[in-house]
Amino acid sequence: MSRQARIAALKAAAKSRILVLDGSWGVMIQREGLEEADFRGTRYAQHSHPLKGDNDILCLTRPDIVTQLHDAYFAAGADISETNTFSATRIGQSDYGLEADVAALNLAAARLGREAADRWTAKNPDKPRFIAGSIGPTNRTLSISPDVNDPGARAVTFDEVYDGYREQARALHEGGVDLFLIETIFDTLNAKAAIKAVLDLEDEGLEPLPIWISGTITDRSGRTLSGQTVEAFWIAVQHAKPFAVGLNCALGAELMRPHLADLARVADTLVSAYPNAGLPNAFGQYDESPDQTGGFIREWAKSGLVNIVGGCCGVTPEHIEKIAKAVEGVTPRHPAHPKPALRLSGLEPFELA
Repeated sequence: MSRQARIAALKAAAKSRILVLDGSWGVMIQREGLEEADFRGTRYAQHSHPLKGDNDILCLTRPDIVTQLHDAYFAAGADISETNTFSATRIGQSDYGLEADVAALNLAAARLGREAADRWTAKNPDKPRFIAGSIGPTNRTLSISPDVNDPGARAVTFDEVYDGYREQARALHEGGVDLFLIETIFDTLNAKAAIKAVLDLEDEGLEPLPIWISGTITDRSGRTLSGQTVEAFWIAVQHAKPFAVGLNCALGAELMRPHLADLARVADTLVSAYPNAGLPNAFGQYDESPDQTGGFIREWAKSGLVNIVGGCCGVTPEHIEKIAKAVEGVTPRHPAHPKPALRLSGLEPFELA
């Protein structure tokens, strides 16, 4: 199937049913009990930096594990699986001294995902599977100073973030992803750099791919870390005309619901949500059972809030299986149709009717 045919199939599927994304990669990789040697492989046996914890590099050193996880989530009922590239930019990989290998890492990740998705689509052509190129937030912020004594200080520039995202996006595109997922956004300015990086690939002659944008609410206040409300966040990114917009991480499904409802009320595109398996306990682990998560998400679906669902931290293939069953047969949300108006946003939304 050509890429254009896959994109058409993705859009058609989203109109007919609620789509299911995969779950946590981190928790599943932790279950493997990997050691330093697993992360290094033969390719990085003599590398100067410790690599344990760099989950993205497993695309090059343990591709068998990455493929195994794609397969596990597709087997559980996921329509879409993410590439294992959440921190695969020069900024993220600088902690491990692997800036020079970012393109190779993203290319390998996309190809592993493409192979898995195509294999599952061939098994069941009536349920095509798709690969989303995961573009994470980086561990630097453009909006918040790292120095409490100097509000104007920044650890990174917009151009540096943009360049890092563009390198990542180009390799993901070359590797065959079906869409870009700009996710776990805590700083909307970082997201704008990623959006521009993705859109600018057209200047290189690359075909445009759907863009999915997912922010994260840091606590019950309903704001991102950089201070925006959900509606203000949507106004700030809607110029990208995303295929979908949503929320992920930070909160479990129960606490995410009111903020998800706010987004569903205003977004004139598909709405997604992939929460954590509840809040972490004192040991940093997630205790919410698959049945509990599935129950919360079924209520979202029945209330007409979502078009795409899945899971973030602590969510396993067992959770995804329950989520897939919970939304099966439920009509997907209809996008909002807000009245034409001038809409602007800072930390709060502003509308001039």
